[in-house]
Amino acid sequence: MKLHKQDIFKALESISVPGEGKNMVESGAVKNVVTFADEVIVDITINNPTLQAKKKTEVEIMKAIHEKVYEKAKITVNVKVDAPAKSLANSIKGKAIPGIQNIVAVASGKGGVGKSTVTVNLAVTLAQMGFKVGILDADIYGPSVPIMFDVEKERPMAVNIDGKSKMKPVENYGVKILSIGFFTQPDQAVVWRGPMAAKALNQMIFDAHWGELDFMLIDLPPGTGDIHLSIMQSLPITGAVIVSTPQNVALADAKKGVAMFQQESINVPVLGIIENMAYFTPEVPIAIGMPENKYYIFGKDGAKNLAEDLNVPFLGHIPLVQSIREAGDIGRPAAMQTATPLQLAFEKITQNVVEEVVRRNDDLPPTEAIKITTMAGCSAVKK
Repeated sequence: MKLHKQDIFKALESISVPGEGKNMVESGAVKNVVTFADEVIVDITINNPTLQAKKKTEVEIMKAIHEKVYEKAKITVNVKVDAPAKSLANSIKGKAIPGIQNIVAVASGKGGVGKSTVTVNLAVTLAQMGFKVGILDADIYGPSVPIMFDVEKERPMAVNIDGKSKMKPVENYGVKILSIGFFTQPDQAVVWRGPMAAKALNQMIFDAHWGELDFMLIDLPPGTGDIHLSIMQSLPITGAVIVSTPQNVALADAKKGVAMFQQESINVPVLGIIENMAYFTPEVPIAIGMPENKYYIFGKDGAKNLAEDLNVPFLGHIPLVQSIREAGDIGRPAAMQTATPLQLAFEKITQNVVEEVVRRNDDLPPTEAIKITTMAGCSAVKK
C-alpha cells in the first residue's frame, strides 16, 4: 500500500498537545513527515523532557496512524525535546546569583536517610543530561559531598572577576562544588554558632564565581533549623526536594520538612518526595527462579504514601544496594554506572525533578528570598 502525507497529517490532527488546547499539527509539533510505500517517518518536537512523555508521544503517533491510515504501516518516530528557555528559567527576585537559573534545595527531616547521596547522584545525572550543574554543600557540621566526588583534597582557587577576587568552585564529573569541607581538616570538628555558620555559607554563595548554571543543588543539613532559614534568607529557592526512607520514624520528620517549606511565611514550593532505601534486592539470587526478590526492610511505600497524603509529587524509589555505598566511599557516584538498576532509578527520578521544575516555573510566580528579623531571642520570618 502507498501511504500519503496528507493522510498521515490528518491522523496526527487527532492527537492533542497537553496544556495547549491544540492538536499536534496545529501546534507545530510535527516538523516533518516522509512516506515511502508502506513506510512513514515522523519528526516531532515536544516541550516535556521526561522519558514518559517521549514514550507516550511515540505510542500515540503509531496508534493513530495504524488505526486511521494503515494498520500494517512501518512507522519510525523521531522525538526531539525542545523545552522553552522560559520553562527552566526562574525569574528570581531578591538577592539572586547572576547566571543561575534554578536553585533546588535537597532536605530531609532527619539524618541518615541518604540525603547527600541523593543530592550527589541527582547532580551527576543532570550533568549527564546536558545541564550545567553546581552543588553547594550547606551541611556545615557534616560535609560529605567532597568525599563523594573524590575531591576532598582539592581546594578552591582564587580568580579575578571584574576586579574582584572570587572563589572558583572545585569541579569533577561536570559538576561545580563548594563545601565547608574544603576549608577544614578531615579530623576538625566545625563548632560554630548560627551567625558564624551563616557567614561562611554567604561567602560560598556570593563570593564564588559559579558561572552559568541551569541548576544549583543545595545539600541542606538534616532537620529544620537555623541553617535552613539562613539559606532561604540568602537565596530565592526555586523548589525543595525531600528525601526519606519508608520507615515511620523518618516519615514523621519528613512531614515536618515539607511543613517547613510550605509555611505561609516561607512558601517554597515542594517539588516532591524521594523514597531512599525503598527495598533490598540481593545481587546473587537466593534461589534459582527468584531473581527479583525484594525485601522491604524499612517498610513498603511509606514515602510514596506520605506524598499522596500531603498532595505533593512522588519522585521515585531508590533501592538499598551495596554498590551505592561503595560508590560514595570511593568518590564515583553510582548514577555514573551504565545501565544498572541504580543508574536507571536516578535517571527516572532526575527526569521527574526536571519536569516538576518546569511545571513550577510555568505555574507559580517567582520565589522571593525571605527576610528574617530577630527580637528578644525569637525569630520572626517575613517575605
